Amino acid sequence: MNPASAAALEARTALFGGTFDPIHNAHLAVAGEAVSRLGIERVLFVPAANPPHKPGAAIASWEDRVRMAELACASDPHFEVSRIEEHSNPSYSIATIEKLLALGSGPLAFLIGADAFADIRTWRRWQDVVRLVEFIVVTRPGARYDAPPNARVCELNGLDLPVSSSAIRQGIARGARDLPIPAAVLRYIRERGLYGAKALHGASEA
Repeated sequence: MNPASAAALEARTALFGGTFDPIHNAHLAVAGEAVSRLGIERVLFVPAANPPHKPGAAIASWEDRVRMAELACASDPHFEVSRIEEHSNPSYSIATIEKLLALGSGPLAFLIGADAFADIRTWRRWQDVVRLVEFIVVTRPGARYDAPPNARVCELNGLDLPVSSSAIRQGIARGARDLPIPAAVLRYIRERGLYGAKALHGASEA
């Protein structure tokens, strides 16, 4: 396959979906690279309410995950958090895309990791997804995928960000302090007692 160049990317809004459980620095770095390298003007973070490929996977509530995303994105004018998947059961990408396009958010790019993109043919109405959006595929060394016919793909490469939400949740449960998440998000997690964190109840973190 021959991914499109940045110059060929028509979309100026990128949809970035995920459980964000919790959102972390690698998510923000990927979104920032899409802005700085590909000319994206708005990254729309869309926390999944009920992801069909990961049933029951979310640990924190949808409202908590949205609030953490809002805190993480507050300092960057290019980042916005959408509540469009509220009450979605399950949260199919095609439904979210069609809602956003109906609201005038197009043309859209779909920001996605190479591993997830490799499975796109398992998605609900995947042919319509391919037809309606461009793809920004985040690649890492050794990542391989076979793009569907007519998929408009722009690669975002050179990113090696070995951060996972599951490892962060484990660190929080252990009481670790040096975690790759924004300070405001960590404060919220502790205040709410999420992921096994000891709730602060207004106490100092020091």
